[in-house]
Amino acid sequence: MKNRLLLPLLVVSLVVLIDQLTKAWILYEFENPELVRHILPLLDIVLTWNKGIGFGFLKANELWQKVALIMIATGISAILGVWISKTTDKFQIICLSMIIGGAIGNVIDRLRFGAVVDFIFVPVYILGYRFPAFNIADSAITVGVCLLLIESYMRKKK
Repeated sequence: MKNRLLLPLLVVSLVVLIDQLTKAWILYEFENPELVRHILPLLDIVLTWNKGIGFGFLKANELWQKVALIMIATGISAILGVWISKTTDKFQIICLSMIIGGAIGNVIDRLRFGAVVDFIFVPVYILGYRFPAFNIADSAITVGVCLLLIESYMRKKK
């Protein structure tokens, strides 16, 4: 049983560690939230606070809304943890662990600050809509979900 938990714990811990370290760096470096650093032609670093869920959806301004978002993230993480305990597929374990790690990283922010620290900004506009800033936790969740969907699609094709 210990060996089965090693991989998911390692992935979750790595995602949370990288997420929290990058957020700490951003908070240290960017005392002025309006400051933008252009890194690459399509990559900027800017400090923003997200009170909602992914991409600023479902803003949580009231305490009960913040608690609800924390409970939802924790509940989904628990369900994914059960999925991990029932699968032996290492790819699925890694993807699910990435999602859990990202959820935990953002829950830590909500508990500490009442909002999530976002800082990666890709200045892309689609139909007049600006792509919102995000963070490492958001990236881990998105990549984990996308890889699971691709794997599921490929498995059905066989």
